[in-house]
Amino acid sequence: MTRTLILGGTAWLGREIAEQLACQGQDVTCLARGESGSAPRGVTFVRSDRRSPHAYDLVARESWDEIIELSYDAHLVTGALEALAGSTAHWTLVSSVSVYATNTEPGADEDAILVEPVDLDDYAQAKVAAERASIAAVGDRLLIARPGLIVGPGDMSDRFGYWVSRFAAAPEEPILVPNAKDRYVQFIDVRDLAEWLISAGQHGLAGIYNVIGSERDLSMVLLAAAGVAGHTGELIMAEDDWLTAHGINCWAGPRSLPLWLPCSDAAFARRSRSRFVQAGGTERSLLNTLQDVLKDERARGLDRERRSGLTQQEQRVLLTEIGA
Repeated sequence: MTRTLILGGTAWLGREIAEQLACQGQDVTCLARGESGSAPRGVTFVRSDRRSPHAYDLVARESWDEIIELSYDAHLVTGALEALAGSTAHWTLVSSVSVYATNTEPGADEDAILVEPVDLDDYAQAKVAAERASIAAVGDRLLIARPGLIVGPGDMSDRFGYWVSRFAAAPEEPILVPNAKDRYVQFIDVRDLAEWLISAGQHGLAGIYNVIGSERDLSMVLLAAAGVAGHTGELIMAEDDWLTAHGINCWAGPRSLPLWLPCSDAAFARRSRSRFVQAGGTERSLLNTLQDVLKDERARGLDRERRSGLTQQEQRVLLTEIGA
């Protein structure tokens, strides 16, 4: 039995890791404020504000086989390293492919140039700072996992779930889509990511890995989402210039077409995953993920307010304008 401490563990990815470990019968503890939810059944929960001077007092005297850090906040990351780096056999930092300085080179691997951490309020720069602090403190006991887009049931960002739910909410109506020619998307199901992180930690894997899925053609993903949703309406394609002129945002957030990226950033979703695959990384089928995401979306409400995408009213207005 391994002893794992998750710094977090009550939100999405952390909770999935904790649940899988508990199902294995492992000894797992989550340290968090608990504001994102409760710890899964079978998991020890230590309520703690990580900004407190005594945040780690209840776990620092323990010996751990694995510690998993999910935060990118510089204060939280360095505080945890100072308190716990000597208490564990292995340390995993969940970073991000956002750390890379450019998105222009298809097939770029883990050795690509990173952004410089000047502004730690910036997500990518903060992740780089977290990586460097972890390398300095943990050395060859450190695994740095750089996921890209994480998808699956329970995702609150709406970047991936928007499409299958939009198609399902209006199965016979026209849907606005971007021109997906030469556009790609890479994603990993949260369940596959958690499974790999657990296995990598248990085997003491060290180094840096792009933990990402296969490079997929965006048009294929959109058509697959429409098929799973049973959508038979027309797909109304809009060009980049038209979308930009009408105030439509890329990738995520309000008034956006999720997963759509400008051509200048197309290689963001074309990074090398060979190191991850060689280390046992796997991915479930697109169909499986889409079916499970749609089930989750239906349970939460297809017409609920979303963090990403177009509202139904925004889409109706845009379809009228593009038709005119």
